[in-house]
Amino acid sequence: MSKTGNAADSPNDNGALIQSAADAHLFWNQTFAWISSHYLNIVIACAVGAVIIAVLYGLRMLGGRLCRREHLGHWPRIIGRAITRTNLFFIVMLSAKIVSGYAAAPKMVDDTVRFLFIVAAAVQAALWVRELVIGIVEHRAGDDEGGASTLASAIGIIRLLVTSACFIVAMLVILDNVGVNITGLVASLGIGGIAIGLAAQGIFSDLFASLAIIFDRPFRRGDTVRWDQTIGTVEGIGMKTTRVRATTGEEVVISNTNLLNKELHNLAHTMRRRATLMLGVTYQTPPDVCRRIPEMVKAIVTRQEKSAFIHCFMINFGASSLDFELLFDVIDEDAEVFNRVRHEVCITILETFASEGIEFAYPTQTSFTAAPDGTAVMPYPTGSLAERRPARKKSTA
Repeated sequence: MSKTGNAADSPNDNGALIQSAADAHLFWNQTFAWISSHYLNIVIACAVGAVIIAVLYGLRMLGGRLCRREHLGHWPRIIGRAITRTNLFFIVMLSAKIVSGYAAAPKMVDDTVRFLFIVAAAVQAALWVRELVIGIVEHRAGDDEGGASTLASAIGIIRLLVTSACFIVAMLVILDNVGVNITGLVASLGIGGIAIGLAAQGIFSDLFASLAIIFDRPFRRGDTVRWDQTIGTVEGIGMKTTRVRATTGEEVVISNTNLLNKELHNLAHTMRRRATLMLGVTYQTPPDVCRRIPEMVKAIVTRQEKSAFIHCFMINFGASSLDFELLFDVIDEDAEVFNRVRHEVCITILETFASEGIEFAYPTQTSFTAAPDGTAVMPYPTGSLAERRPARKKSTA
């Protein structure tokens, strides 16, 4: 049976070898005939192709120079880095494609050049898109004092995903151009992507949250942020979590998704910080002195550097005080400057009120006693100490 099978297969194998040899012989004959009849066009086309190769190679060198020039900005460097990824194989095949079209190459030669050009163009497009996307992401992540270390782990995953996506699309384009039906392949990739997305839903949620931090920039590393009852400085932004050093000293680790779902206050770039002070003076303060308190306070605030007086008014008759509200702004981003100015204003108000004899009020209560008829009486006897002492009985000897 084995011998019979080998004998039956051998004519087919021999036929295939003969057909391949015939195709190769036909290819070389057509190529030689084409060169013999169109040698002048071929020479001109080769010269044009050489010029194209030189121009494209020069553009690639220009891209390398753009990458090394910091003063040009980030976009020229990103474009330059993409240009430097231009493959020499693509340059050659682009020139060959132009040459074959101009020199009227035979069908087999033209089909071969066309196939190689499609492969080179698809791979080259994937390389360009990959470099542009990764360059933009790295620029957005590294455009602060943290440099390229910001979101380094997330960028590693992004680089892998972008590279995979670009080359999968390039492969599909190549297969589609060579006549392969890619409908089933695309469907299987879609189903596989859905399965992976459902399995790693939490990871991808935090990954996209980190991308939102990259592009939307609600905060950067080193910014002071506040949410809920937490205030701290951002120390690191990762693929899944953000680390914040709280003002109380501990490190707070929160997932990117949860952090972006909260109402976040970025205190790092506050150009004006407003201070609100409530001043309560005693009810024994004369009305004319109360009228002068806003002007006193305004003079104190305006003497401070980087401060802007807003208003000072009496706003309420409190339970134990006459209440004044003071509002002023400190025009500086630094929270330390704000605290120092507010401290100086408070100390100066305390000194000024002390020199003017103005007393600050604090919660006190006074109790009054009354007789059954409603008249006020003292809560203690009013007589002299001698009168209040009980008389001693005289002893009899």
